[in-house]
Amino acid sequence: MVQTEIQVTKEMTIEEIFSRFPHKSQKLAQEMTNSGLHCVGCGAATWETLEAGMLSHGFSLDEVDEMVERLNGILQQKADLSSITMTKRAVDKYRLILQEEGKASWGLRFGDRAAGCSGFEYVLDYSEKAGPDDEVFLSEGLEIHVHKNDVSRLMGSEIDFVDGLNGSGFKISNPNAKGSCGCGKSQSY
Repeated sequence: MVQTEIQVTKEMTIEEIFSRFPHKSQKLAQEMTNSGLHCVGCGAATWETLEAGMLSHGFSLDEVDEMVERLNGILQQKADLSSITMTKRAVDKYRLILQEEGKASWGLRFGDRAAGCSGFEYVLDYSEKAGPDDEVFLSEGLEIHVHKNDVSRLMGSEIDFVDGLNGSGFKISNPNAKGSCGCGKSQSY
């Protein structure tokens, strides 16, 4: 018997999509909101299917099918499980911020802390230099400093930067996330 990989379907609720694919919830939520689907995190996301939500907001059946295809495309993207990385877009944005702050040679501090409705929230901060209890990852020429206690939960994460009408900021995809809140802002392991 051939085992098929679980994919997003138009019959799934938005909440179900996030709970089945927490490791990609940030990217999935961003794709939905960038496309004009604003019920990410709203009460209807728990009972209304992706198809019903999109149709009730004026989308066509073809647009529903296109959304499902794009969401499944996101699920097919592979992560580098041996490192913590940033996309070129994220590194470029962070370097611009560092330059504006007068910290051009600094790295990025990446971690998580207990918070949010699902247990943990990511933390991004400036880091002048790695500490003795840090592991250092290099991505696009930028150092990422991660406390050794956080590495097992964060290994394989990709940090991206999204700039859009429905929200701008750094977004993290973490293959270790086992659960995510309805809005995709916090996760559990």
